[in-house]
Amino acid sequence: MSAEPFTINGVAVKPGARTTIDLPAGRLYTHAPMTIPVHVVAGKRAGPCLFLSAAIHGDEINGVEIIRRVLKLPVLKQLKGTVLAVPIVNIHGLISHSRYLPDRRDLNRSFPGTDKGSLAARLANLFMTEIVAKSTHGIDLHTGAIHRSNLPQIRANLDDDETNRMARAFQVPVIISSNLRDGSLRESASEYGIPTLLYEAGEALRFDEVGIRAGVKGIVNVMRSLGMLPASRAKSKAQAEPVVARSSSWERAPSSGILRAMVPLGGRVKNGTLLGIVADPFGEREVEITATFSGIVIGRTNLPLVNEGDALYHIARFEDIQEIEAKVDEFQEEHSPEPISAPHSESPII
Repeated sequence: MSAEPFTINGVAVKPGARTTIDLPAGRLYTHAPMTIPVHVVAGKRAGPCLFLSAAIHGDEINGVEIIRRVLKLPVLKQLKGTVLAVPIVNIHGLISHSRYLPDRRDLNRSFPGTDKGSLAARLANLFMTEIVAKSTHGIDLHTGAIHRSNLPQIRANLDDDETNRMARAFQVPVIISSNLRDGSLRESASEYGIPTLLYEAGEALRFDEVGIRAGVKGIVNVMRSLGMLPASRAKSKAQAEPVVARSSSWERAPSSGILRAMVPLGGRVKNGTLLGIVADPFGEREVEITATFSGIVIGRTNLPLVNEGDALYHIARFEDIQEIEAKVDEFQEEHSPEPISAPHSESPII
């Protein structure tokens, strides 16, 4: 079935075409206009409409690179349906290297927003009206906060069948069955009836090559599962089912000091495993941090300077620790950068 022209912000995009449209996002106090760039890829044939969003938190830039690479894929010429790619939602935050908007509001706690509220509420309302409301599915790309790294993982409401199917199609080893947060894009999209995944990988203000590669591959996998792209012709081994964690929690610093971390991201821990030691600069007082349950480290701080109560290790609980450990190791090996073999190949970012 042939597709119909797709309209966004009053601009019609014909089937088989692709273009970048600027959504007006107000003006700076210098009177300079601000816009949110949206790249529309309209397939020649009808199909789902998938939105890809990144940098809702302005310092989380991994997703910007993921979307850039997705848009360069030749397979998009065979697209059924439409892709709405928004690599920079929080344009104000990205410019200032900040998670937040100029008024210190968190955009991902401001959805669905309103056209007469704060700057955050207005941007959220614009995104919901022009992007989410016109989509059938969504993938929102995030990283850990500043000085924190996240293992590549999907967070999703697995109680929704379509969202569950998308989460498993993405093919990362870890899926976190995550409740919807008030004011988040994922919650508001769910209220619109639009199944949405949240992909986490890497650290704020840094590119993570493994997380980027896994994100690109995961988006393509989801698009194939939705019938937006043809099945891969390459012969590949059967993909193992991802492992679902129903709960996770942070181990926090019992006192202030300098952290010597012992366990890497993706490391397997047992109840009582030594995670690290917090000491004063002279080593006169040292406090051990141990795991209070068994699981896999899915997030950790990268900053050795810690205050009492700081979150240090994010551990997800799994029933079969050995199974998830093997899958994490295999995943890391599969997505690690290889030597550049061709002059025009996509070189790894290091």
